[in-house]
Amino acid sequence: MRVERPVKPGLRMESADGRRLVLVQGDAPVLFARQRVTRRGLHYARTGRYVSPLAPLRAEQARVFAEFAEPGSQEWAERWAAYAEAALRGATNSPLHEGDWHLAPDVRRWFVDGNWPKLLSHDPDRGHLTWFGYGDPEEDARDLLPLRALSHPEAPRVKAYRRQFREGVLPPVLLWWISGLNSPVVLDGHDRLTAALAEGGRPRVLILSRAVDERWIALCSERPVLEYEKRMAALEGPLAAVHAAAAGGRLADDLRSITLAPDLTRAWPLPGGVAAWEAAAAGHVPGWAPDADG
Repeated sequence: MRVERPVKPGLRMESADGRRLVLVQGDAPVLFARQRVTRRGLHYARTGRYVSPLAPLRAEQARVFAEFAEPGSQEWAERWAAYAEAALRGATNSPLHEGDWHLAPDVRRWFVDGNWPKLLSHDPDRGHLTWFGYGDPEEDARDLLPLRALSHPEAPRVKAYRRQFREGVLPPVLLWWISGLNSPVVLDGHDRLTAALAEGGRPRVLILSRAVDERWIALCSERPVLEYEKRMAALEGPLAAVHAAAAGGRLADDLRSITLAPDLTRAWPLPGGVAAWEAAAAGHVPGWAPDADG
């Protein structure tokens, strides 16, 4: 989707020297983060002030969309993506700013299945995300960062969503890929996320990200296209048509993954730099002292 304005969004990343990041919603910091000097992860602290830019979903919407298309199908995902796009465009504090964007399912298979349950058992307001392991605690290897504490699985709203999950109509969770965190964050659907996990399942997701440049897409597409052409040229025999269909499917998947690859997330300079970041962190998450040198 093409976005013409604003130039500076209401929900945005701001940065200062020393790998310091802060996610700001309006004028309120909602997440502080500092990357480790080794580039093996980052320390973060939530402030508890995040508010979803989307209005709460009504139960009727989930069932109407499920009647429109089979939940989990491409048509169903596109319907929810169109709904989320309209809501984000009309929201005051959404991350959209001028440029090209994607809003699509996880075609790049970012999520490790074994990491999902960790969100219910280990999601501290002040914690650490590991990017590559290397001796870090196993529970820190998570693929998703909620922007607020997850509700209890028996909370009334979560129980309602758990019922929708069992019925197969639970709407997708809306995520936003932030390259500085090397992780998506939950834009909308914290309680839907909890509901799916509490039922022993996995949520369907839609990921918002900036779109990569067409020249980058063309460059990255050269190799899979060349390999496809070589496979096709070598095909012969009675099963050639079957192998050709399989090769075509693989090429389509590869090209879709390249096209929907996320571009770098834009971050604005934090007014006041390091001193302002340190003062804001001391005021909003007092006592938080991330060890970013390891």
